[in-house]
Amino acid sequence: MRVLAIDTALGACSACIVQAGEPVPLAAETIPMERGHAEALMPLLDRLSAQVDGGFESLDRVAVTVGPGSYTGLRVGISAARGIGLAAGVPVVGVATLSAFLAPLMVGDRRGLFTAAIDAKHGHLYIQAVAPGGRTIIPPGLMTYRDAMRLLGSGPIVVAGSAAALLAAEARVQGVEAHIGEVSAFPDIAWVARLGSLADPSQALPKPLYLREPDAKPQDGARIARQ
Repeated sequence: MRVLAIDTALGACSACIVQAGEPVPLAAETIPMERGHAEALMPLLDRLSAQVDGGFESLDRVAVTVGPGSYTGLRVGISAARGIGLAAGVPVVGVATLSAFLAPLMVGDRRGLFTAAIDAKHGHLYIQAVAPGGRTIIPPGLMTYRDAMRLLGSGPIVVAGSAAALLAAEARVQGVEAHIGEVSAFPDIAWVARLGSLADPSQALPKPLYLREPDAKPQDGARIARQ
C-alpha cells in the first residue's frame, strides 16, 4: 500500500509518501510554520509527487490529520486530502493528531502512561492517555493541567507533544514521575502515514475533530433580521 500523508493541523505544513513495509518514506517534506499553510501545501505536494514514480496516480490511500489543531489549518489539509483522494480514486482517512503523537511513544519498552499533550493556550491542553496495554485512561479532551494530573493519577507518565514539558513540570510538582518522549509543535508525518495505512476507511473519516468552540463567534446582537 502506498500512502500520502498530510498534516497542517498544528505548527507545520508536512506531507510524505510512504510505501507500506518500508522503514523510510519515499518522499517527505516538513516546513515549520504557524500560519500560511494554504499557500505552502499545494507546492509542497507537487514537489513530493515529482519525486515518486507514478506520482499521485500511484497512491492507494490518503491520510490527513483531523485535529485537534488550528481551525484554518485543519480545513486546508482536509480539503486537499479529499481533493487528491477524489482525483486519484482512492480512500481518504483521518488520523487524530493526539494519536500521531502517542504512536511513537508506544514503541519500545518505556514504562508508564503514554500521554499526548498539545498546548491549547490559556492554561489548557489537549490530552489523551493510554495504558501500556492500550486501555484508554483519558480520552481525547480539553482541560487544565491540574485536571489532567488528577486523571493521570500517580503515574509514571511518558509524554510527547507541544505541551510535554509543561505537563511534565506539573507532574513533578505533584510528585509524579514524568519522562518526556519528545517536545514538538507537530507530529512526525511518517507516523501519520503509518497510522493512516492501518485505519479503517469506514470508521476513520476525514472530518475535523474539534474539542472546543472557535474563538471567533457570531455577534447575535449585530445580526440583521431577515425580511
